[in-house]
Amino acid sequence: MSAPLFSRPRIVALFAIAGLLAVACSNDDGTGSTVATTAPAVSEAPTTTATVADTVADTTAATEPATTEPATTDPAAVTPGDWEDITAPADCMCSDASEFHYFVREGDPNRVVLFFEGGGACFSAETCGPGSNTYKRAIFPPPADGDGIFDVDNERNPFLGWSMVYVPYCTGDVHIGNTTTDYGDGVVMQHKGYVNGTAALAGLVDRFPGVEQLVVAGESAGSIPSPLYAGLAHDALPDTRITVLADGSGAYPGTAGLSAGIGALWGTANAIPDWPETEGLTTADWTLPGLFVHAGAHAPEITFARHDYAYDAVQAFFTGLVGGDPEQELATIDGNETMIEGTGVELWSYISPGNSHTVLGKEQFYTESVNGVLLVDWVTALVRGEPVEDVHCVECDG
Repeated sequence: MSAPLFSRPRIVALFAIAGLLAVACSNDDGTGSTVATTAPAVSEAPTTTATVADTVADTTAATEPATTEPATTDPAAVTPGDWEDITAPADCMCSDASEFHYFVREGDPNRVVLFFEGGGACFSAETCGPGSNTYKRAIFPPPADGDGIFDVDNERNPFLGWSMVYVPYCTGDVHIGNTTTDYGDGVVMQHKGYVNGTAALAGLVDRFPGVEQLVVAGESAGSIPSPLYAGLAHDALPDTRITVLADGSGAYPGTAGLSAGIGALWGTANAIPDWPETEGLTTADWTLPGLFVHAGAHAPEITFARHDYAYDAVQAFFTGLVGGDPEQELATIDGNETMIEGTGVELWSYISPGNSHTVLGKEQFYTESVNGVLLVDWVTALVRGEPVEDVHCVECDG
């Protein structure tokens, strides 16, 4: 629902880019997988900024997304609480064409979380190249017992005991790309995030066909596509109650030029679902905040919610990188919500003060409080289908 606008002039801090690549700690799963086990070093953000218009994409080879073929895995019994490493179908891959994996932790088969990992983005030879730190290249296993919603022992966790499907991120395209792009200078990217994501969703449907409640969640880059995958999940599971929980992406602009430029590089036209509501849409129409609009029009039964920090430093960095105005971050967050709700899609929001980036996987998930409302209580009520109200900081500087 729409919140009052509490924007004030502010120079947004950009020094917190160390949080850009939020990488889960590794665990020894004994699978013999080739996934990475240590996080990459994160240096300062690059000083050279390439605009989308400066980048010429040579080619594209779109891949039909996996919608029916589930991934294969060892049929051996899985110990409850352990993450199972799933090798995805061969058409799934990371940006360097290496094998893609996702992870499943079995719990209650009737209640499932589909979680999309974050980790930056890229859209030029500089940002996608080997020296760039703007996106995550490798797959990291989720934490065996992490913080926030990954804490398997915290009785306050609204997802305690749920099954979870964890979709890693290694394609630089916020999980919505479906093409191969040659950026020049020897930089060739497999932007196949949509192929990977739909394969994980197909695996979820195959494994949990009777799921009654599904929460599609994500952090940072992983939160951007959550409405899209919720709409796709609705197609496959029409009787399932679906909730979207997007953390840390509400400040990105939805301008047509930006969407068309980056969409051409990532092949997002090859990832627009064949819905009546999307007939005739182009990449210019397929904006990041617009994903709520299109998914909401397609499946109005879905509950949509998001969390953002008012002056998120990572979102500010990427907004500036693509030519936006980071100083208008809070105004953009609130403006996006106004736009989304103006189309008739109800969006519940929780806007916290400060310049932090994401909270779902952190201890602060249990302590974050705005206007006397604890975030964990707000999410718990949302997931239970209980009434919630928008929560919006008043003193948003933090």
